Amino acid sequence: MTEVLPAHDIVTIQRRTIGTLVVAQAVGAVGITIGIATASLLARDISGSEEQAGLAQTFQVLGAALMSYVLARLMSRRGRRVGLVTGYLTGAAGAVLAVVAGVVGSMPLLLLGAGMLGATTAANSGARYAATDLAPAENRARALSIVVWATTIGAVAGPNLTGLSAVVADRLGIPELTGPFAVGSVGMVAAAIVVAVRLRPDPLLTAREVAGEPVGGTVRGTSWGRVLEALRAEPALAAAVAGLAGAHAAMVAVMVMTPLHMEHGGAELRVIGIVISVHVLGMFAFSPLVGWLTDRAGRPPVLAAGGAVLLVSLGLCSSAPEGSSWQIFAGLFLLGLGWSLATVASSTLIADLAPLDSRTDVQGAADLTMGLTAAAAGGLAGLIVASAGYPTLALAATVLALLVVLSALVAARHGRSPSRT
Repeated sequence: MTEVLPAHDIVTIQRRTIGTLVVAQAVGAVGITIGIATASLLARDISGSEEQAGLAQTFQVLGAALMSYVLARLMSRRGRRVGLVTGYLTGAAGAVLAVVAGVVGSMPLLLLGAGMLGATTAANSGARYAATDLAPAENRARALSIVVWATTIGAVAGPNLTGLSAVVADRLGIPELTGPFAVGSVGMVAAAIVVAVRLRPDPLLTAREVAGEPVGGTVRGTSWGRVLEALRAEPALAAAVAGLAGAHAAMVAVMVMTPLHMEHGGAELRVIGIVISVHVLGMFAFSPLVGWLTDRAGRPPVLAAGGAVLLVSLGLCSSAPEGSSWQIFAGLFLLGLGWSLATVASSTLIADLAPLDSRTDVQGAADLTMGLTAAAAGGLAGLIVASAGYPTLALAATVLALLVVLSALVAARHGRSPSRT
């Protein structure tokens, strides 16, 4: 490796990158999570069918999956900054469409808006990888986890702004359930501005410059060809992608149907919002500790621990009665914590093992796989709940949690020490 920048300059750029991403994640997360507690309810009201209640969240997850790959390709050519700004602004436009859909009562328009909203989720996911571009291997998980942790600020605040968003909706003369999307669009635009102004120099382009790689990206083969080559060369990398997908699918499938399960038992919207906040707290608040543990104990052991926590959470959710209960509070918190353990560990493995010249290709494909799996799980969740109930859904999701544990075992068997590049 031929360094063209002094080491202290790289450290300075890395610190600036982390600071910028933390602020962007905090305000952007408000935009993406404020509608979680109401999306399924809005879809049910517009469609008139509880079986379609999960479609809005499913389309958002599907949109996130597709946009993950689109943004990754854009980042490969133009850098992280352009890709992240594009994702946030696309999500903001989707939030506005969701408001319009609620006003005119159009389910197709709601699903289109939800799909575009997924671009913000994709941008937030891309930001965690941006944190690792210039990070040394021994601190890579902590760098990633700090950016994931920043989501806590907006993500916990978001669902709790549901009440305030109702006031905003009343002032604007729009349906109450569309208020969160109106407020959320502001957060997404703010995140785009922060990244556009502050993410300079671009961390990915700087990493390529330091490594002597073409700044504009490689032209070797096709994008998917590079991905498949990397997965074949590193079984642990393929296992990390599988673990990432399994954890996210289990989390999404149960989380999107929880508001409906609680409402059936008479839980108020305020209480539903609190449960979602507790869930999101589990997802993000302990990320720095998870990152430290991942750097110290290793990626596969933490990935396995994530799968184990997911199994416990799903057991609690399966026993939760309709409405508000300690089981649903504890189950949703542990669902978030298990997701955090699995996501930080598997994402760090992907950052460790993906070659620099195909880094964004592999990361985009990993998030695409994660999103498509979760979208399928979310779509099936509504059907399972409608036909067999929420407890059956939670038990069915244990298959995905077991996939996480299996992925950890494969990664431990075939893994190698992470590169410092």
